[in-house]
Amino acid sequence: MAQFRLPKNSRIHKGRDFPAPEGATRVRRFRVYRYEPDNAGNPTVDTYHIDLDDCGPMVLDALIKIKNEIDPTLTFRRSCREGICGSCAMNIDGGNTLACTQAIADIKGDVKIYPLPHMPVVKDLVPDLDRFYAQYAAIEPWMKTRSATPPDRERLQSPAERAQLDGLYECILCACCSTACPSYWWNGDRYLGPAALLQAYRWLADSRDEATGERLDALEDPFKLYRCHTIMNCTNTCPKGLNPAQAIGEIKKMMVARR
Repeated sequence: MAQFRLPKNSRIHKGRDFPAPEGATRVRRFRVYRYEPDNAGNPTVDTYHIDLDDCGPMVLDALIKIKNEIDPTLTFRRSCREGICGSCAMNIDGGNTLACTQAIADIKGDVKIYPLPHMPVVKDLVPDLDRFYAQYAAIEPWMKTRSATPPDRERLQSPAERAQLDGLYECILCACCSTACPSYWWNGDRYLGPAALLQAYRWLADSRDEATGERLDALEDPFKLYRCHTIMNCTNTCPKGLNPAQAIGEIKKMMVARR
């Protein structure tokens, strides 16, 4: 199981147990991390016995059922339910993924649900992503141009140029990759992390962008880029099947090529 940032000297204790409804025959246990920083107590893991005959197929369906029918105090983020918004990213069965695309049937034994690792916890399954989004903003994720905008058309790309963005633009900023990266765990205040660097390369690879040198200058730092040690956790955990490690490698090659 991945590690989590907890209050000093705290331990995760066994929490409450919510039994299955009477007569339920297809029951799964969901062990859910619970923590409220405003309270003095340590984090706990509550156990919910869910009747799968009365629940949708995804982990998010079970969490919604818990909140709506069993324990309204449970807190988590969710929105689209289609793997598009990234809101319901969490650590499920030991790996970072999206609750809305993780099938319950694909998990053996108890379903263990924790917040994304090594992030401050706002409450229960909700991590504080302020720093993550600040790092995304730091790479200036918008097109920069110096030439005059064409008066009668958009800035065009050839099909081959457009293809260079495949595997980059699909990132939904769920933070699964960055929070699976040990380098980000230990140096998250200075290392930008896989998600921000993949987004940085998305603009470096865009034929319409005219600020390549400026963008590379901003990344030329012992920590921002080079704390990546190609561990590959980021690529292995990405719920969209993207390859942040490859994007980081391409940035490093661009750094070498311009010297």
